[in-house]
Amino acid sequence: MSATTTVGLITPEPDHPLLAATARLLRREHRVVAVHPETASLDTLERPADVYLLKSRTPRALALARELESRGAPVINSAEATALCQDRTAMAERAREAGLPFSATRSHASLAELVAGPGPAGPLVVKSRHSRRHDLVARVDNRGQLAELAAVWADEPVVTQEFAENDGDDHKLWVVDGTVFAALRRSELSPRGRGPTRPLPLGQLPVGWGELVVKVGEVFRLDVYGVDVIATRRGGPLIVDINAFPGIRGQAGAPEALAALALRRAHEAVAPA
Repeated sequence: MSATTTVGLITPEPDHPLLAATARLLRREHRVVAVHPETASLDTLERPADVYLLKSRTPRALALARELESRGAPVINSAEATALCQDRTAMAERAREAGLPFSATRSHASLAELVAGPGPAGPLVVKSRHSRRHDLVARVDNRGQLAELAAVWADEPVVTQEFAENDGDDHKLWVVDGTVFAALRRSELSPRGRGPTRPLPLGQLPVGWGELVVKVGEVFRLDVYGVDVIATRRGGPLIVDINAFPGIRGQAGAPEALAALALRRAHEAVAPA
């Protein structure tokens, strides 16, 4: 590999704030190319990049990432790790097997099937089984609300989680190559709806939470990821979702950490064994 590293961004949105800031840093000495996952293929790429950042979760993006990996290109995060975080059933199984405090999760073939059953015994959180943009995430307190959801999402495969009483804030914890970033945001399940993201200094995190989210990365083999954690009224953290390569907006130091990770991975890929 030459002194100049080429970093490929597998994304339909290279102007996303995190990616754009990272690209500006890298372009001081290196080359950055945007790779649109819905139109690119190995045959159409001008020349292979030294490392790729996978910020897309569509089937075509994952297929492209797998092709690149099969030819020896490092991809952050791997296609396998990214796909695992899209399946909330598999995600919950992996997390609980590893001893992580993840919300107990049940799977249903469709929302219609869930409605046909006995219904919620108490407040439930209903989510699309397959995580994606504009997926289903809703709190359900009774059968009437469940039927309203089913009128729109009848065929949607879903998971359900028992609603855990909390203070209404999601702790948005992000990790880039072991460095933790944090914010608070009023949950979309709050009676007032989703609120703005607010800064959260790491020193204000409860003891052990930073180590917990780093362990998530080890369990799921993720380098860039987000973990949604709530502080339950019963005490202790509860993980309710894990996302591969989230937005991480407005976090000082995140672009620098991502740029450094990309360059390190590229150099590791060609370093002598």
